[in-house]
Amino acid sequence: MGTARTPSADWIDEGLRALARGGPDAVRVEALAKTLGVTKGGFYGYFADRNTLLEAMLDTWERRSVDEVLDRVARDGGDARTKIQRAGALTLSAELLPIDLAIRDWARRDETVAARLRRVDNQRMRLLREMIGTYFTDPVEIEARSLLAFSTRIGMHFLAADPLDGADRSAVMTRAADIVLGGPPEEV
Repeated sequence: MGTARTPSADWIDEGLRALARGGPDAVRVEALAKTLGVTKGGFYGYFADRNTLLEAMLDTWERRSVDEVLDRVARDGGDARTKIQRAGALTLSAELLPIDLAIRDWARRDETVAARLRRVDNQRMRLLREMIGTYFTDPVEIEARSLLAFSTRIGMHFLAADPLDGADRSAVMTRAADIVLGGPPEEV
């Protein structure tokens, strides 16, 4: 009986973790093999080279952060606000957020990665526009609110400022969502 091979998905997942920790330069075949507890020879059974792995990692990130998120949002249903919040929570989950942020940084130096990020962000914005379009009809209003919603979710991870004394970050984000979607329904 032969030695079991480390599945390609394990190489990809470990590559994504390395990317999240240290950017694309941290994705090294020898380091991944050591972390996985295998020899690097098994790597070449799945990937022609490191660039092939990087491409597979981007494919996996895109599938997880767009396709799987959209499938889950559609499957779980709810009103537009619920769908927006679910998509945001899934897209920027503890697992995907560090990868997303690393890809955003990588995209600043690599036009191919930037094109991929642009495609992903366009799909994310498409969902926001569709959902916010259930509340508003003016295209400029829809675009402005979609931009604010997306920028707020991404930007909060780059902002180093502390919240105002006594302001709970969760309450602030809820209020920001209220503002973007036109506020909570008025009581009659």
